[in-house]
Amino acid sequence: MGLFNYRIYEVLVHLLFWSLFIFVSLFLFSNYYWSENPFLQYFFILFGIVYVNNGLLLPYFIRKRYYFAYALIIGAIAFLGTQLYCNYFAECGCSFMKCLSDYLWQTLVPIIFFSFLWMLYDHHKNQENLKIIQKEHTEMELRYLKSQINPHVLLNNLNTIYSYALEQPREVPEMILMLSDNLKHVLYDSNAHKIALEKELDYIANYIAFQKIRAENLKHIDYKLTVDDTKHTIAPLLLITLIENAFKHSAAKSTVHIHISVANGILSCECINKIGLVQEERTGDKIGLKNLKKRLQLLYRDSHSLHISENDRYTVRLQLQLNEGQTL
Repeated sequence: MGLFNYRIYEVLVHLLFWSLFIFVSLFLFSNYYWSENPFLQYFFILFGIVYVNNGLLLPYFIRKRYYFAYALIIGAIAFLGTQLYCNYFAECGCSFMKCLSDYLWQTLVPIIFFSFLWMLYDHHKNQENLKIIQKEHTEMELRYLKSQINPHVLLNNLNTIYSYALEQPREVPEMILMLSDNLKHVLYDSNAHKIALEKELDYIANYIAFQKIRAENLKHIDYKLTVDDTKHTIAPLLLITLIENAFKHSAAKSTVHIHISVANGILSCECINKIGLVQEERTGDKIGLKNLKKRLQLLYRDSHSLHISENDRYTVRLQLQLNEGQTL
């Protein structure tokens, strides 16, 4: 609800309450009518009490959690207001208890109603502020996680180009062009909350082509892509961590399996590689997976599944719900 609509709704509720309250006080619980009724004179004092309570007393005492002190003050105000109405305006001449039983409700009802309304609105505002804070925190955390991912990928690519510049300089121009395309994706496309799935798949294909040059005669790459529809969006740089780890930790003269499929709005990514490093060498290099898990929790909390198994082969399977309304 927008701020303008919220204010209109609040004003309408106030007007409706006061209209009903005046009608009930004048026609249902009084022997006096309109100009002769002392309630109309007391109404303006009661009106002031209600909005002083909402504007000053409630914000101060409730937010400081002085509940007992607030109850005492409101009780005293209601008591004194009732005595003022009974003895000064109505001049009923009734006893102390009769005065309270007949007129106390006229003071308490508006105070209690608008106090409850104030607390309800205040809770709503706090919830809206909390959502804004959580959104800002999420965006800041995502930017931080992306900043950890991007230099990591870039460093690996630069190391590859450096080694080829020494050993196979003829391959360097093509690799620089591939790196340029990858950097364009990382620097520009990854700043968006979601990007076109097609762009992300092109980036992955380019990255794998880059790795094929690097791993020539060392590893075989089995890359399969099956997509029924590319008209989806995805958070950028989600899959690259899994694919990069598959290359980085695979044994020499082995096959790296990378299978990506998209069907009915569900993306599946499976990476399988024969482990090439002993466990002790791999334990210090899990930043990428930790970041991936955090991003998945932030962006796809209830619409993803990630399974990792490790024996003689390291297998990672990720399923991602790309479209709302789909279930895994």
